Amino acid sequence: MNEDENEGPAPRAAPRLPRRAMVHGAGAASAAAALGAIAGVAIAEPARAAEAGPFPAHPRWRFVFVNHVTTNPFFVATQYGIQDACALLGCAYQWTGSEISDVAQMVNAMNAAVAGRADAIAVSLVDPRGFDAPVARALDAGIPVFSYNADAPPGSPNERLAYVGQDLFLSGEMMGERIVKSVGSGDVALFIATPGQLNLQPRVDGAIAAIKKSGAPINAAVIATDPTVNVGLSKIRAYYLGHPKVKGMFGTSGSDTENVGSVMQEYDLARKGVHGGGFDLLPKSLQAVRDGHLDFAIDQQPYLQGFYTVMEMFAFKVSGGLVGPADINTGLKFVIKADVIPYLTTKTRYEGSSTEAEIVPRSGPISG
Repeated sequence: MNEDENEGPAPRAAPRLPRRAMVHGAGAASAAAALGAIAGVAIAEPARAAEAGPFPAHPRWRFVFVNHVTTNPFFVATQYGIQDACALLGCAYQWTGSEISDVAQMVNAMNAAVAGRADAIAVSLVDPRGFDAPVARALDAGIPVFSYNADAPPGSPNERLAYVGQDLFLSGEMMGERIVKSVGSGDVALFIATPGQLNLQPRVDGAIAAIKKSGAPINAAVIATDPTVNVGLSKIRAYYLGHPKVKGMFGTSGSDTENVGSVMQEYDLARKGVHGGGFDLLPKSLQAVRDGHLDFAIDQQPYLQGFYTVMEMFAFKVSGGLVGPADINTGLKFVIKADVIPYLTTKTRYEGSSTEAEIVPRSGPISG
């Protein structure tokens, strides 16, 4: 096959690498050169990721990550993963999106990445339909798109190439099974900061499904809180004060889990037989597990959500589309009191770090 056949037909109105060319192995270097010539934009000279490394010479590809809460401390580990993978592979990246889960802001960031001719885009698909069109536009422009942390729902027309993150429904089911085992019967509350948002709602759905499947006499109420930590805390506190006989309170996000731990501590609820738990390894949640206020915190490995996504982008680009893409489940671990101490005391770029001195900038470009 000659180069023209490999790249697919020439664009009619704008630089475009057809999706079928991406799937069937368009040459990354020749495609970039062709698009650059069409657009009148200079393309960076290929640069080897490491001297005598295993990969062929390649441009310093720029990978754009579009996030829904760019300043959330949960994603510091994700940014470290992105940073480490890019340093390893000789690539650059940008961290952008919204601070408040505003889909319109995220779509604007995606459109900017397409206009700026990003080499690949990763986006947290927190909305069921809001990203279908921008993902399609990116693919039509020859830019591969991956989802991370949150994915399109089953049966969605969204054409993202692969998802890197936790199986969110399954994680909710596993939390529901643990709720049944620990609580047994009575009222429990499941707190969700943004109902319907695809990084959270599947966890609620999974937990409810597991509780119903068990047949246990548990009444599970779903309570909306708020993405803002302080507002969420006040709503969880208000829920408890209005339901003092509750048997369990569980968060579906890092902030809600942290806040459940705070309310459990404030009213000494563990000593009263109330159970609590939730997701993510924020320092206050880990401290609450250590001190017995929370039964568990679920790790979804945010570092790997950044690292593996870059690896998939790079493999796709360096192979000209021949490698991957494939979904990657970053796993699930219940962190309990018996094994929480290393998460609190280890200086690390990875999970549960509360002592890492270097803080990755949390908005705008963070790699040149």
